[in-house]
Amino acid sequence: MRRTKRTGNFFLCLLINILLNLEGSIPAWILLFLHFFIGISILWFWLALAIWIIYILVWMKIIGWAGKCSKPDPPKENKNPYSSGKMK
Repeated sequence: MRRTKRTGNFFLCLLINILLNLEGSIPAWILLFLHFFIGISILWFWLALAIWIIYILVWMKIIGWAGKCSKPDPPKENKNPYSSGKMK
């Protein structure tokens, strides 16, 4: 598989991951709704939001680590007599 030579911007990747995983923030928004209508502490909203963002950060680190584990195959000697260019 072809790999690019430049690494991605961390904050751009984080923003894209947050946008792609917005459903993970639903518990935080429910807790914010409950804060305004029932009166629970807003600390629960911030805690749920922080847990969601930490989850995304950990997932990005795991995927980044897994992407660095692959090594390209070393060049191999061509043993096919018909494609080597040497005719007998």
